[in-house]
Amino acid sequence: MDRTVCELFAGVGGFRCGLNNIHKITDAKRQEKWETVWFSQWEPADKKIQWAHDCYVNRFGTCLDINGDDTTNNDINTVDKNTIPKHSLLVGGFPCQDYSVGHTLKSSKGIEGKKGVLWWDIRDILEAKQAPFVLLENVDRLVKSPAKQRGRDFGIILACFRDLGYNVEWRIINAAEYGYQQRRRRTFIFAYKSATKYAKKVNDFSVETMISSEGFFSKGFKVKAVAEKDIKRTELPSEIGELSDKFQFIFENSGIMVNGVISTVKTTPVSRKKQITLGDIIETGDVGEEFFIKDERLYYTDPSVDHSDETAEKLPPESRQTWQYIKGAKKIWRKASNGHEYVFSEGPVAMIDEYDKPARTMLTSEGGFSRTTHIVRDRKTGRIRLLTPIECERIQGFPSDWTKECLVNGEIVPMPVNKRRFMMGNALVVNLISQMEPVLDEIISNE
Repeated sequence: MDRTVCELFAGVGGFRCGLNNIHKITDAKRQEKWETVWFSQWEPADKKIQWAHDCYVNRFGTCLDINGDDTTNNDINTVDKNTIPKHSLLVGGFPCQDYSVGHTLKSSKGIEGKKGVLWWDIRDILEAKQAPFVLLENVDRLVKSPAKQRGRDFGIILACFRDLGYNVEWRIINAAEYGYQQRRRRTFIFAYKSATKYAKKVNDFSVETMISSEGFFSKGFKVKAVAEKDIKRTELPSEIGELSDKFQFIFENSGIMVNGVISTVKTTPVSRKKQITLGDIIETGDVGEEFFIKDERLYYTDPSVDHSDETAEKLPPESRQTWQYIKGAKKIWRKASNGHEYVFSEGPVAMIDEYDKPARTMLTSEGGFSRTTHIVRDRKTGRIRLLTPIECERIQGFPSDWTKECLVNGEIVPMPVNKRRFMMGNALVVNLISQMEPVLDEIISNE
C-alpha cells in the first residue's frame, strides 16, 4: 500500500512535518516518505491573507484535486469530496474551539458548535474516499463533551466510524509525559477499516493486550499493563438519533471500539526519554527589544506579593495592567446578569515560567496580556520578556522560523509576530506524530 496522505485542517503542516521527520526548513524541499496528495486549510477569520495556508504553500507547494483545480484554500464545506485524490491515510487536527480548554466545559457547544459541525466534513470525505486508515487530533476535552451529556459527542464520532466500517483506538496523550517540551494533553484517534490486515491482526489480541502493548498507541507510547477487571464496556446504540438524544458514557484516556462495542480504561504513561524542558529550547543570543516587558508593566507593588484583594478597595487601572496583577490571585466584586453581586476569586499562577519544566500548554492567545501567556527570564540579559516566535515553534516541535514567511500571490511576505504565535497555539506537538510514524509505516507496509 502506498504512503499517500490527505491532510485536513492542515494549519502550517504539523502532521506533514511529523510524518516526514522535518526538523529543518530545508528538509521540506527533499523527497518526502509520505506523499501528501491533497490538503485543506481555510480560516474564516482571515479576510485578506490566509496566513496558515500561505505558510504551508511556501514550505511545501500546493496540491491539485483530480480535476486539476487548486481547492486547498476553499471552505471545506464547499469542496466536492469526490474530487479529493485517493489516499491511504487521512489525517487532521480538526477544529476544536468548541471543546477548547480556553472555555469552561459548561460553555462549550460540542459537536453542535459552529466549528464542531466540521466533523461531518471528515465523515463525508471518509464516505467518499474510503481511506483505509485515519489519524485525528483534538483537545482532551472532546471525550467529555458536552457538559450536560458527557461522552455524547465522542460517541457520535465513534458511531460514524462504526457505520462506515471502521474500528477505532484512542489515547489522550500529554506530550510532556513522554519527554517532550510542552505540557499539552490531546486526544488522538486512530481508525482503520475492518477489512484491513491490521484489523484482522487486532482480532487476535485481547482488549487489555491491545491497550497495554499491541495496539497502535501502545506500540509507540508505552503504558503500564492494564487489568481486565478495570476495563469499562458499553455498546453504542444502533441509531445516531438515539445516541444524540440519550447516550452518556465516561470515556477514559485510552480505549478501543470494535463493531460498535467500546472498551475503555485509564492508563498510566511509561517513558524512558530524558525530559526536554523550556530551558532546553529557549534562545540564548540577542533578542529584539520588542519582546521585553517594560519595568512599569511587571509589578505594581512588592514583587513577592502574588495576590490582590479588592473587596474593600479597588486598585487603580495602572496596577491592573501589570503582569503581577493578571497572574496573581484575586478577590473582586462582580455582578451577575440578574443583578446579584458576588465575590469572584481565582488562584495565582507562576508569573515567570522557569526553565526546569516543560512549557505550559500554549494557546492561540500566546503573547497577549493574559494569565496563560508565558513570560521568561532572558538567557543573555536576565530581563523579563515574552516568548519569541522561534521559541513558540520549538515548543510545538516545528523547525525554527517555520512560520517566518508566507507565499502570498506569488510574493514572499513576512508573517506578523501575533499571527506566528496564533499558528503555534493552534498547532499540535509535531514530535508526537514523529513518534507515531514508525508504527504507521509498519502498518501500511504490511497491507
